[in-house]
Amino acid sequence: MLFIVATPIGNLEDITLRALRVLREADLIIAEDTRHTGLLLKHFEIPHKPMISLYKEVEIDKINDILASAKELKVVLVSDAGTPLISDPGYKLVREALTQNLPIESVPGPNAAITALTLSGLPPDKFLFLGYPPEKESHTRQVLEKYQNLNATIIFYVSPHKLLRFLGLLKEDREIVIARELTKIHQEIWRGKPSEALVKFSKPQGEFVVLWNAKLS
Repeated sequence: MLFIVATPIGNLEDITLRALRVLREADLIIAEDTRHTGLLLKHFEIPHKPMISLYKEVEIDKINDILASAKELKVVLVSDAGTPLISDPGYKLVREALTQNLPIESVPGPNAAITALTLSGLPPDKFLFLGYPPEKESHTRQVLEKYQNLNATIIFYVSPHKLLRFLGLLKEDREIVIARELTKIHQEIWRGKPSEALVKFSKPQGEFVVLWNAKLS
């Protein structure tokens, strides 16, 4: 069986009892970064497990070997933080597992987009998660033109080295919410205009979630 296990996005106390049990029972762990996952296991005093790294560039090459193992062993897929597949590796692996009729179980847990949404004060009844903006600025502009005025809460993940460029592409009349370093010591929820955010976060540090709802702007 293949297990999809969510891990903490910051505060290690957010891991679930079920996730800990599945990790302890795992025969093989598929991790985005084996060093990072090794530290997680050590913190919770889980004995060392065989691990295979799985990131975007190698996912296709490793799928067959991983699924061959999953037919005989209890294999657990984790990412560095949060829920696997959500802006993290694993989608292609799961798709192929389904075609091979391999049993899959998801162990739910932390997710930065949902955590940010609940803290934002923006309407949660309709939301659109768009992950990370495209690499090219022209493609990001196209995405924003398509969705910026949607009557729903829009959610983006934005890495620190791309935050200023992204904010500069947003409409100035847009009221935005920025969630930074969620569940960590320096967690911050900020609300204001894009131009104000450019000043506030002129030297971005940490991981960012940017949200808005055109209905409230």
